[in-house]
Amino acid sequence: MCGIVGIVGRSSVNQTIYDALTVLQHRGQDAAGIVTVDGNAFRLRKANGLVKDVFEVKHMQRLQGKAGIGHVRYPTAGSSSASEAQPFYVNSPFGISLAHNGNLTNAVELAEGLIKKRRHVNTTSDSEVLLNLLADELQKTTSQTLTADEVFTAISNVHSQTRGAYAVSALIIGQGLVAFRDPFGIRPLVLGKHETENGTEYMVASESVALDAVGFEVMRDVAPGEAIYISLDGELYTQQCAQAPSYAPCIFEYVYFARPDSKIDNASVYATRVNMGTKLGEKIKAEWFDHDIDVVIPIPETSCDIALEIARNMDLPYRQGFVKNRYIGRTFIMPGQQQRKKSVRRKLNAIATEFKGKNVLLVDDSVVRGTTSEQIIEMAREAGAKKVYFASAAPEIRFPNVYGIDMPTSNELIAHGRDVEEISAIIGADGMIYQDLPDLVEAVRMENPEIKRFETSVFDGNYITNDVNQAYLDHLTKLRNDDAKAERSKDIGTNLELHNVCHP
Repeated sequence: MCGIVGIVGRSSVNQTIYDALTVLQHRGQDAAGIVTVDGNAFRLRKANGLVKDVFEVKHMQRLQGKAGIGHVRYPTAGSSSASEAQPFYVNSPFGISLAHNGNLTNAVELAEGLIKKRRHVNTTSDSEVLLNLLADELQKTTSQTLTADEVFTAISNVHSQTRGAYAVSALIIGQGLVAFRDPFGIRPLVLGKHETENGTEYMVASESVALDAVGFEVMRDVAPGEAIYISLDGELYTQQCAQAPSYAPCIFEYVYFARPDSKIDNASVYATRVNMGTKLGEKIKAEWFDHDIDVVIPIPETSCDIALEIARNMDLPYRQGFVKNRYIGRTFIMPGQQQRKKSVRRKLNAIATEFKGKNVLLVDDSVVRGTTSEQIIEMAREAGAKKVYFASAAPEIRFPNVYGIDMPTSNELIAHGRDVEEISAIIGADGMIYQDLPDLVEAVRMENPEIKRFETSVFDGNYITNDVNQAYLDHLTKLRNDDAKAERSKDIGTNLELHNVCHP
């Protein structure tokens, strides 16, 4: 999962992009990058690390220009090397830089095709493949100044060749900013504007909160398959570029990834999580009608709103039983099983008075490997809990994600091939309950009834692009398992810095 930003402004955009990336930091903590266009040159800074650590004053001073894009990243199937931090760039045609959130399921095939066209792909990142594919299509234009129609034709051709999930912002020297979204709208992208005395500024970002943070007005979500072209003069053009677009956003954005103060596809993330709590609370009451639960405690912090609504629905006390250290990265993202185990205790600490002598219901947004859940249940028992029940606001995650979320391989997912009783025994709970998939879908759809379906493959194994087979899943397994990640971590390079990429 990554976060992207793109701005065409009326004054320097470096600080605005920086501020937007800081509020998208939850979408990627591995690397960050900003590219601005200054005359006939790109100004680029990217490196491993958090936004606040990657960009120092000296870097910000060099990132001059009234248009730019930004990216925060954590790796999925690719490497964590700084060489794969985004944005990427190519010199021809014009000079193009691109930032991407998602995953191309036919990246290997596309890369092979690009090599035959004598286009060099320098990394293992599918984002660089996407950049070269766009560059190859734009290379077919003959004019020195791109028209909107030429841009949209190129993106239409990109859509026709690519499979998978992608939300993109790209910058073209001397031309403008391009943004587009895959035909299913799996990964989110929002369009906004800001009126100044010198004219209108436009911005795209992964979540609406990024626009809110820098004073931009949200115009709307970019539609599935739609392309946005904003000239450097500030002219906005939009066009549907996919043959058969169909809304199917990733439902896991609402469960876990997005900030609660964001709206994605015109649905409030906060409201959907409250709805998840209502649905799950009703299920718990129906199935555990003779429960002996004394208190509801969330596992911070995505599940807090969910747990509060469960407690209200069940007429039970709600307590904050864990204190979170906000300076520890998400264990979900960490590459090794042992590192994940160690980090749980560093990240959470129990308040013993909220557990001692009580039967507690712990609520989490989801359960992936189960490692974190097991550790937290142990902590609750050590703090004095008599019984520990566990509730997940998402259904059982039984299948890997192929659309840009770093889900483990199937054999690393605790729910793969197991029923609820087996999972409960493994994590050490006295009882466990999951949200039903229809209830999860309804919890989100309540906030935007126009969305008829969602991308739910991690729960049901139905991959919406209809191009995922066992061979591809086996390929991902080789890239994503902990042993493979440990091997790649040996090759992680040092920070990259390229202040001025000149276009000839």
